[in-house]
Amino acid sequence: MALHLTKVAFGAASIDHLAERLKIRAQDGPVFLTTRYLPKRHEEVAGQGSLFWILKHQLVARSPILSFGEAEGGRCAIHIDPELVLVQALPRRAHQGWRYLEAADAPPDLSGAATGIEGMPPVLVGKLVELGLI
Repeated sequence: MALHLTKVAFGAASIDHLAERLKIRAQDGPVFLTTRYLPKRHEEVAGQGSLFWILKHQLVARSPILSFGEAEGGRCAIHIDPELVLVQALPRRAHQGWRYLEAADAPPDLSGAATGIEGMPPVLVGKLVELGLI
């Protein structure tokens, strides 16, 4: 079973703002976040887990984690896919750094023909998430 990480989308005002930031960073090369230490359970996460983003005290989206590597200054790089996958909003308290999230506790994706979410503008999806409707 996959293991995931959670992280606060610090500085992001909305889902579309977070998506735009990741898209801009992808233009410069691989997208990665840095952290002080390599997660002890990184082998359970890499290639099969995701980074779930916390925005306004809710898990709202995820970015698949591709791999872990080294960054400048002896830090660890968490390489992620820049495409956000929207998930069913789940309340989550803010925290510093990252935390583990077991696969059984992870919210389901909102994609699929039955939901129609992927056809909605990101701004509208963000508003619906803020209201707790999705």
